[in-house]
Amino acid sequence: MRKKIYIFIAAILFSFILWGSISLSDFYYTDVDLKLVLTDFPPGYTCGSNIPGNVSLRVKGQGWRLVSLNIGADSDFKVSVNRDSGQKVIGIASNLTNNRWILSELEIIDIAPDTIVFNVEKIISKKLPVVPRLNLDFKPGYGLASDLIFSPDSVIVSGPAGMLRKMEQIRTEEIELASLDSKIQKIVLLPTLRGFTYSSQSINVTMDIQRIIDRQIDNIEVEVLDVPPDKEVLLFPNKIGCSVRGGIEVLGKLSKENFKSYVYYKEVVLDTLGSVLPQIESPLNTIVLFTKPERLRYVIKSY
Repeated sequence: MRKKIYIFIAAILFSFILWGSISLSDFYYTDVDLKLVLTDFPPGYTCGSNIPGNVSLRVKGQGWRLVSLNIGADSDFKVSVNRDSGQKVIGIASNLTNNRWILSELEIIDIAPDTIVFNVEKIISKKLPVVPRLNLDFKPGYGLASDLIFSPDSVIVSGPAGMLRKMEQIRTEEIELASLDSKIQKIVLLPTLRGFTYSSQSINVTMDIQRIIDRQIDNIEVEVLDVPPDKEVLLFPNKIGCSVRGGIEVLGKLSKENFKSYVYYKEVVLDTLGSVLPQIESPLNTIVLFTKPERLRYVIKSY
């Protein structure tokens, strides 16, 4: 019984192979996208224009040849710039002879685009800051406790002079991270741009993610700034408290000495309400939610 099953399976496989070989011997039409590669640049020059990344071909050929075209190692369509600089207007069809592997047993029906226009420009280098494109989603109650750290924070970019002179920064590839609740490091790639190279192909981004909490800080002394020598301003009260928000590890290290509160003498003189609003400076990566009291009464003494 088992022997009959093996014979049956072998017969099915043979039939499938026979059917496939017969089908692939017929002629078919298909569309093929090939990567557009520019070659034969003068030394120190590259493409200085945005051109299509692919060449689309409408071809006719035997099925087995079309299959090999799609899975073969050679999938580039090469266009020569003939070692010239300046503006180039090149017909794609005129470069079919540079891609003879396509012509082998295939008939080209249509090519798109039929012409490409671009500039061949001198390569220059420029140092640019890197800007990560991060889409971050945190678990409830968590968030960034400090600024992102990039390493490196800038790269040397080499590329066509006309385009590079207009660039002020390099934006990374976009990545998405979800359900974040702890400190992590992530390698982010720089984008692939035709004619451009970088001193580093990626950057390392450190994200300090902590539980976000609120904390009360009390007894912050309020100073009066820019008081004339013959004047004195007394505040009532002269100390305030504040509610501050930030990462749990960040807030755990803070004390009232890390905060600065003040009012300017000019604000006191110009006041019409009988009280002034103190300004407060908090440490980096913290947010002051409110102060208590919100306003301070005052007395001005003259000498």
